[in-house]
Amino acid sequence: MYAEAGIIRRIIEETGDTWAVVGLSSNKGRAAYGVAEVLQRHGKRIVPVHPRAETVHGEKGYASLAEIPFPVDVVDVFVNSDLAGAVADEAVSIGAKAVWFQLGVVDEGAYDRTRAAGLSMVMDRCPAIEIPRLR
Repeated sequence: MYAEAGIIRRIIEETGDTWAVVGLSSNKGRAAYGVAEVLQRHGKRIVPVHPRAETVHGEKGYASLAEIPFPVDVVDVFVNSDLAGAVADEAVSIGAKAVWFQLGVVDEGAYDRTRAAGLSMVMDRCPAIEIPRLR
């Protein structure tokens, strides 16, 4: 419902391999930890973004998207829906190419703003589920 036809494949296969994972920490019990691991196994460079700026899966963490000193292709969002819009706006401001809201993360206003800014957008989906479907 929150992904136009073909956009999932384009984001995963063509948009780029640097994925900032917002909400990723070293807590192995959180979904973000496992999804980041799947992304790495499929050739993506993950960039942990969390207030604690922890190193996760061997990658240096940053406290915010604005602190990442290199280009980010996709911003994968693991925060509550009420915080997700601000993350999407920050993704636009750093020049990301796509924003991906995880399962249960829905903000239709952010979806519209992000798409209007020219970014690809997926909402309420999980790349760890979608990647195997593409193969």
